[in-house]
Amino acid sequence: MNVITRGIRNAFRNGVRTFSIIIILGLSLGLALAMVVARQAVQDKISSVKSSIGNTITISPAGAQGFQGGGEPLTTDQLTKIAATANVIKVTETLNDRLTTDNTSLVSAIEPGTLGNRRGRDSGVGFVPPDAADRGGNGTNQRQITRTFTPPVIVTGTNDLSDQSVYGGNKVTFTSGQPLDTSKDEDKAIVGTALATKNNLSVGSTFTAYGKSVTVTGIYDTGNTFSNAGLIMSLPALQRLSAQPGSITSALVTVNSIDNVDSATSAIKTELGDKADVVSNQDTAKQAIAPLENVKTISLYSLVGAVIAGAVIILLTMVMIVRERRREIGVMKAIGASNLTIMFQFISEAITLTALGLIVGLVIGASAANPIAKILVNNSSGSNTAQTVSGPQFAGRGGQRGLRAFGNNSLASAKNIKAKVGLNILSYGIGTALIIAIIGSALPAFLISKIRPAEVMRAE
Repeated sequence: MNVITRGIRNAFRNGVRTFSIIIILGLSLGLALAMVVARQAVQDKISSVKSSIGNTITISPAGAQGFQGGGEPLTTDQLTKIAATANVIKVTETLNDRLTTDNTSLVSAIEPGTLGNRRGRDSGVGFVPPDAADRGGNGTNQRQITRTFTPPVIVTGTNDLSDQSVYGGNKVTFTSGQPLDTSKDEDKAIVGTALATKNNLSVGSTFTAYGKSVTVTGIYDTGNTFSNAGLIMSLPALQRLSAQPGSITSALVTVNSIDNVDSATSAIKTELGDKADVVSNQDTAKQAIAPLENVKTISLYSLVGAVIAGAVIILLTMVMIVRERRREIGVMKAIGASNLTIMFQFISEAITLTALGLIVGLVIGASAANPIAKILVNNSSGSNTAQTVSGPQFAGRGGQRGLRAFGNNSLASAKNIKAKVGLNILSYGIGTALIIAIIGSALPAFLISKIRPAEVMRAE
């Protein structure tokens, strides 16, 4: 019987002890593997966040905030130069305008209510001069009237319907029809569900805007009352119809990575100077990444702790076994077995116990990886999600609400961790098991080398 076979058989000499060691090692290795999986999943998520969240820069005309403020609009020529900036991968351009009863047949789907009537310029209680019958008198018989505010219909022109910011930062689905081609200058539009219901519009219906007949190509739903009360056209079409050729009221620049946002922001500010307000959303991404970095640190410490615990378990086990078998070791040395041969026998025994523990650990690790990763992320990000996304309001459709939605979606996305157990995890497990077995056998091997056959026999 060779050394390795003898070591494997010796691993099962005491069934109760073998079972206990396998279970304890399985728990230790399972935790280690779960930490490896969690750390890998978090690292993948961090890379994804850096390439998709917080890597945007908002550009608005200097002094303008949506329909508030003033200033001059941005131009297509300016944003063409911005699109050529290093690390910029996309520029979503938007032009916002308001349709009123003077230039459209549409009726707003938003009821003004108390807030609308307070904000409306022509709303409230007022007086009109005396009518013709009273003009011969002293002019004191004025009539009191109540004026109501009629909300406008917000129309947005864009060059990219795939960008969530166009819909005020909300996710969108089409209930009927399809998106329009934003590169074409056509009298077509997609409308929100609320606006479509209010005006009895369906795909193929037409309405009047800016004195032209516009055809509905699709109806979308964002789950948001304000966004569903608007309509969207291609940027060239709205620029033409509203007599604003080449004008842009806001732009969202997408950078290839959060790491390049600062340099891109500086380059854009240099290009536009004082003609625009340029703000990056990098803080949002940092807020989302911070808890993930915490999870990476926690998982690393837990991984090291689990490996050390497994090594200590094997170490103590093998020390105990060596002490129990001192006579057997002495006999083997007396009949010619070398220290190296005996060491290999005990190392193979340790590897056998560790390998069995690894099998149990793989099952535990695969089952616990996802729950552990989610618990760590949720606990670490609890304080971060409680914070309010701050910063200037998005100078486009949806205003501050759009940026806030963007920030909330960012944090939700960062918390959406998917831990996957693949073949690479098996290789990590095997490597960890070997490390634990070798470390755990180091001291027993030293003790074996110190055993003297004559002393053992004399003691027995």
